[in-house]
Amino acid sequence: MGEAPAHPPDAGADPYVPDRGDPTYVVAHYDLDLAYKVASNRLSGHAALKVIARVRLDRLVLDLAGLRITRLTVGGIPAKWSHRGARVLVRLPAPLEMGGEAEIGVTYAGNPGPAASRWGAVGWEELADGALVASQPSGAATWFPCNDHPRSKATYRITVECDSPYEVVATGLLTVTRRRGSRTRRTFEQRDPMATYLAALHVGHYTQRTLAGTEVPLRVVLPAALTGTALPDLARMPQMLQVLTERFGPYPFADYTVVVTADELEVPLEAQGMATFGRNWLDGRGRHERLVAHELAHQWFGNSLTLRSWRDIWLNEGFACYAEWLWSEAADGIPADRTARAYRARLAQLPQDLVLADPGPDLMFDDRLYKRGALTLHALRLAVGDDVFFPMLRDWATRHRHGWVTTPDFYEHVQRSAPGMPLAGLLDQWLHGMPLPTLPSRATSTTTGWDAPASATAPA
Repeated sequence: MGEAPAHPPDAGADPYVPDRGDPTYVVAHYDLDLAYKVASNRLSGHAALKVIARVRLDRLVLDLAGLRITRLTVGGIPAKWSHRGARVLVRLPAPLEMGGEAEIGVTYAGNPGPAASRWGAVGWEELADGALVASQPSGAATWFPCNDHPRSKATYRITVECDSPYEVVATGLLTVTRRRGSRTRRTFEQRDPMATYLAALHVGHYTQRTLAGTEVPLRVVLPAALTGTALPDLARMPQMLQVLTERFGPYPFADYTVVVTADELEVPLEAQGMATFGRNWLDGRGRHERLVAHELAHQWFGNSLTLRSWRDIWLNEGFACYAEWLWSEAADGIPADRTARAYRARLAQLPQDLVLADPGPDLMFDDRLYKRGALTLHALRLAVGDDVFFPMLRDWATRHRHGWVTTPDFYEHVQRSAPGMPLAGLLDQWLHGMPLPTLPSRATSTTTGWDAPASATAPA
């Protein structure tokens, strides 16, 4: 089993999600052994967490919401704990020195459900006939005890026993399947470091299809009744993967799975090596292909490169949004410059109260952040040209593969990638100012030729 990288050198609770995570330790590995009964929505499990102290500890805090602990051990020794709300205070039997390791075992059970947050309900969601997990940004604690913060990335083994008529899909590679009577037990291994909010689980009546045309295994998991509508909307995904690989560098994981639920969902969701779409987003009419590109791009930006603090969420969403424009440019000949200028005109009509590099928790999922983040990248592309811009993106994704990133990291990367170019002022305007800057003049690209007229209206 591979080890997670060292924890990044920052401290303190995240100001955007202050009620989750404990900065005094990191989890290197989660081993989850779960049993789920669909009819009663009953989850029981045992979680073994390999923790590493960042300071000397005599106690630590776990996140677990809506489920009841029946036993807790540290190094196999029963430990005292108190559970209030979603926070579990664990008193260690003996102090753990800085850098010291221990295994925390938690046995728990209950009827999982979403947790309330300022962004709405997050976490475990019971469907009409099955379940799914949508954890961003603070819902992982609704199905397993964890240190629920993106800067705590770990490897995982997730074993799930469930009623045999149902398929189970979780983040990671399926390594073992054993059927015993009316129950089936599956084990998934996630060997690349993963943030807690990117751990996902799906339970439903699903069939599986494989998309040909790429070395990376591409799978679609969906109800059989939806194959005629959803699969046509995903038909260009092998080409999409090729385009994004050319722009961002090698795909960072072993495979990619798209899960289509029988239920309608408010938005598509990303997980590590996985994306989830409700049936309403893939209806056979190709209306939402840009979102297929968006979720695929998150495998680089958000999942492999994970933000250290939620204030830097533009590094996830701005890059994924720009990937939509790059896909349209490559696949359909719609210049990214045309798309960018149309969206810039639209944003100019909206309130100018968002600071991209620190939007505040209430605006971290605002669509203006997504579009302004993409516009920032396009402004940078215009300023440096394609011959510098795309190697810059590929190096960014490769240099920080399976690690953490911040906005200052991006500043440093831009300066290193384009020495001698005065780009700090441009980045300051887009990232730290409120008024929407003007895009630089268009330039003729050596690879895409964006000097086409920019008279289009903003895409829907």
